[in-house]
Amino acid sequence: MKEIFAPHLGKNVKLGGYRHNPYPGPHFRLKNYLMASLPAPPTALDWTKSASAVLADVYGNDSMGDCVIAALFHLLGVWTGNAGAAFHATLAEIIAMYSAIGNYVPGDPSTDNGCDMTTALNWIVAHGFPNGDKPLGWVRIDATNKTEVQQAIYLFEGIDFGVGLPDKWISPFPSANGFTWDVAGDADPNNGHSFMAAGYDTSGVTIDTWGLLGKLTYAAIAKYAVASSGGELDILLSADMIAKAAQKAPNGFDWQSLVADFDSMGGTVPVPAPPAPPAPTPPSGPVTLLQAQSWATAALNSGAPLMSRSQAVALANAGLAKSWPKS
Repeated sequence: MKEIFAPHLGKNVKLGGYRHNPYPGPHFRLKNYLMASLPAPPTALDWTKSASAVLADVYGNDSMGDCVIAALFHLLGVWTGNAGAAFHATLAEIIAMYSAIGNYVPGDPSTDNGCDMTTALNWIVAHGFPNGDKPLGWVRIDATNKTEVQQAIYLFEGIDFGVGLPDKWISPFPSANGFTWDVAGDADPNNGHSFMAAGYDTSGVTIDTWGLLGKLTYAAIAKYAVASSGGELDILLSADMIAKAAQKAPNGFDWQSLVADFDSMGGTVPVPAPPAPPAPTPPSGPVTLLQAQSWATAALNSGAPLMSRSQAVALANAGLAKSWPKS
């Protein structure tokens, strides 16, 4: 495991803890659920402030190559922090998960070999975090699509990177918050590292690594967080996250398909009801065929379900029963 001196910590940190797994296992691709009507994400946002103490904790990544585990717990801190109270894991909890996923044996440096994100994500889905949060599954992000990256952070409050850091990113090593990582040569698999992002602006995403907040440009994301460079970009999803995201973009995301896919893999999330179609403006005169067709098209495009004849008759009779003058 490679070590390098971190000036802001006054000691070495470990590199090489992230290992790319080309076989992603059970997961979903975010772009499969994006709809053309999804609104543009905000120009900039920052989810990190409610978890500042958690993000400042390196979670053992100075003495262990547990960056994959540390990044996942940093994401958990952001999710819980923005829900009310950030969960700040103990070092014992970090080590326990690193041991379970990466086969690390405390006190035995020969077992400190890092782990891959696919194995870690699948393990978290199966077993959950120590605070009781048990994600339903995970989604892979298209790192070459800037809007998709922003939408993922906006809707789900954070994304998880696995990359081989170019040598220029760590030589010289970042010494304070506010550093920027841009395209800088080829990825180095010996510098394998995992970290998270929980904010963005027009120039890039806000990342947290080794207790520092910095900027990763969109060009760098597109170059390094892709399989051809031995990288990836993912996010875990929970029922609570899906519910909150559905409120932000009710008509721009295919929630029914996403939830159905999760449930087919063992999830138990109730399938959300389709949004109600917009009420047509009452006509001033007789309804034309063209008007009726346009209303029907608008309803279908909004995700409204089709009804059987018996369902339509039942609804019509119920409406008449309520409004018909009583004798």
